[in-house]
Amino acid sequence: MVNSLSLYRASILHFAQATDAPQNDAQYFADGALVVENERIVAIGDYAELAKQYANAHYVDYQKRLIIPGLIDSHLHYPQTEMIAKYGEQLLSWLENYTFPTENKFASVQYCELIAKHFIQQLIANGTTTACAYSTVHKHAADALFKEASLHNMAFIAGKVCMDRHCPSAIQDTPEQAQLDSHKLIETWHGKGRNLYALTPRFAPTSSAKQLSLLGELAQQYPDVFIQTHLSENQNEIEWVKSLYPQHCNYLDVYDHYNMVRPRALFGHCLHLYDEEWQRLSEAKATAVFCPTSNLFLGSGLFNIEKAKQENVSIALATDVGAGTSFNMLNTYGEAYKVGQLQGQALNALEGLYLMTQGPACAYSLNDQIGNLNPGTYADFVVLNPSFNRLGELRCASSFESQANGSSGDGEDILFALSFIGDDRAVEATYIAGTQRKHTLLEG
Repeated sequence: MVNSLSLYRASILHFAQATDAPQNDAQYFADGALVVENERIVAIGDYAELAKQYANAHYVDYQKRLIIPGLIDSHLHYPQTEMIAKYGEQLLSWLENYTFPTENKFASVQYCELIAKHFIQQLIANGTTTACAYSTVHKHAADALFKEASLHNMAFIAGKVCMDRHCPSAIQDTPEQAQLDSHKLIETWHGKGRNLYALTPRFAPTSSAKQLSLLGELAQQYPDVFIQTHLSENQNEIEWVKSLYPQHCNYLDVYDHYNMVRPRALFGHCLHLYDEEWQRLSEAKATAVFCPTSNLFLGSGLFNIEKAKQENVSIALATDVGAGTSFNMLNTYGEAYKVGQLQGQALNALEGLYLMTQGPACAYSLNDQIGNLNPGTYADFVVLNPSFNRLGELRCASSFESQANGSSGDGEDILFALSFIGDDRAVEATYIAGTQRKHTLLEG
């Protein structure tokens, strides 16, 4: 590898450490510099100081731009890329009418490879450098996704969906096959390069007790693998779980019985939880994943941000494509802000940024690698250009006028604005492990 030292000049915003008060602990450099050598960050600070120290570095000018850490999307479905924005309905009928027929297409290896390319390109285009993704029931679909992510050297978390009932027979596995495929995928991908594996029962209704038991055995055998599934997204779903697992006191208890409630367990949605479920998530250091665009699109409910904070439950933001309506994490924060507003719960832009960078990185024990711009971490970062169009330029001009006296409020204001008037055009560049990754349209 050829040694490469680069200095990026821009306004820079990130969180150097874990915090319960992101609005107070953001680190902001109005005229900042980020120094990268090969794949890693080696320095961050004021440009005036670092320019002297690293005078021999290749200079990259991103003035009047904002650099933030690469964004982390903690819950989305790669096979649903093509079915984003399919007309409404509630969760269970939406799965039956749209999701399951689409996922049946992934029996084709070539189709998996095609959609994996589209999926990864959408992530890069929107500044997402790490994702926790659901595949399909097909083992080769997960292989295709990991292979594509590896081409870009992404820190990537994914898993084969496991479901042995209450879905079309063409996309069912068996308890034994789910365990065997998951075990093979763990051995092939987990901890290899920047890949990490997630055991992925779709949700309790589509897994029998035997399947959950065998996946739970893997969870005990591999204590550092991730676990991702859905929890209390829809009221009808919750009633269904009660009828299928009447011996358990609540929905979360089903997963808990099979050793799936622990650190690195990611529970999507968490909209209708009992107090004891919130308390158990907190005790187990598991994560509640907030998917606002999906929850609004399917009419599932409103995530209780303040309740999660009160119970000290880790929260992560996520797009949940394809029920979620955008790959753009800043837009996702914008919808989370609206969800909070409807409940009288303010969620400022710094809190939003934390929930898609350092917050999940800390919850997943990955903050020494991703989620921040600290020296030693991978150089995963995003360059935002508020002047991507005339409206953005007009709205954000004042945030760059007082560089000498800049505060994190300037960066916060830019983030807030782009969360409502921005899109992937505001992402000028996405760097993964120190390399700018192109996001070009695929042909064919």
